[in-house]
Amino acid sequence: MTGPFDLTGKRAVVTGAKRGIGLAMAVALAEAGADIVGVSATLEPSGSEVAARVEALGRTFEAHAVDFADRAAVEDFARRVQADGPVDVLLNNAGTIERFPATEHPLNRWDHVIDVDLSNQFALTQAIGRGMLERGSGKIVFTASLLSFQGGINVAAYTAAKSGVVGLVKALSNEWSGRGVQVNAIAPGYIRTDNTQALQDDEARSRAILDRIPAGRWGRADDLAGAAVFLASSASDYVSGITLPVDGGWLGR
Repeated sequence: MTGPFDLTGKRAVVTGAKRGIGLAMAVALAEAGADIVGVSATLEPSGSEVAARVEALGRTFEAHAVDFADRAAVEDFARRVQADGPVDVLLNNAGTIERFPATEHPLNRWDHVIDVDLSNQFALTQAIGRGMLERGSGKIVFTASLLSFQGGINVAAYTAAKSGVVGLVKALSNEWSGRGVQVNAIAPGYIRTDNTQALQDDEARSRAILDRIPAGRWGRADDLAGAAVFLASSASDYVSGITLPVDGGWLGR
């Protein structure tokens, strides 16, 4: 593969890589030529699906089990992964969701969601971003959400965190894009993953969602592949500070 979307020789860290959107993004980057450092809380040291798929493409795969609720573990991973070599692409996809009415949302679960979906993603980005800035190049991509733009129902902590991601992307872009590091986000629409299983299982809610999607279907994890490669590659060298919806037209409705 050659051209602006070619990632040959690049080393990409993909968090939340074990399944769903993260797995699809990791495979997409490998298809474009990148070697992958996969990170998830329960990622097996060997034998995972994501490892098998990346290695089948002729790329290398490093597995790291990191709990994004644990600040010390995230900081330790940042040190270890950079000691092994430069990181060219950081794809911040690790995340969690908790569903409670706002008046009943346990505060410890609020803290958990904010830590995993926002605070510790910043901690990792800060550490890896320093190395990118020293080299004068790098791509950072966050996974945002439609709820970065909308309020959602019974997901106050998740909405707050994902709204924070959009603001963080803009703030980092303002500081870093002039130094060769582009920072952007992808906002997936309603994608069939574990995180949306409760909505899929609710027949009335699922139908209401489907009726509003102009594309006429729920998204698949693979629908995020093109956006991930674009924002991780030189094709997006003059793109920074944006959040790209991949939502089947939901936000345009």
